[in-house]
Amino acid sequence: MRKIDQAHIETLLERTNRSPYFELLGLKVRKIEPGWSQVELELERKHYNLFSGIHGGVYSTLIDTATYWAIYCELDANIGYTSIDLSVNYLSMLQEGKIIVRGKSIKIGRTICLSEARAEDSRGKLLAFGTSKLMLLDETQSMENIFKGEGRLLPPKFVL
Repeated sequence: MRKIDQAHIETLLERTNRSPYFELLGLKVRKIEPGWSQVELELERKHYNLFSGIHGGVYSTLIDTATYWAIYCELDANIGYTSIDLSVNYLSMLQEGKIIVRGKSIKIGRTICLSEARAEDSRGKLLAFGTSKLMLLDETQSMENIFKGEGRLLPPKFVL
């Protein structure tokens, strides 16, 4: 297995966590490693539905994000990809505290990948579970192209 360059991951996390939607929700991607990721969110009033519980869309966003990043390190450099299917099972409500979501790579295929994620509270109670299918897009939507479009350089993905 190729070794991931930590400077690449740190630069990627810094940029990812500044994306408009993540800033709006207060979502943070904390870790991206081969085969898994960790995403966190401190629950706030803006995440509530009409009944003062977490809105299901927040769980969906967290699981979509964790499943997306869980496969990143296993892909070749400059490969883009996108979610094509997301299935979320809502298991418990939460009204305050931190949500920790861990994504796990299941299968990396030639064109389709599969990953899963578990959303838990800070005590480990399972709140939601989901799976995602992701389609590889060659260079379309690659991280390198995002940085290039911003006039920035992304350190190489792999240590040579």
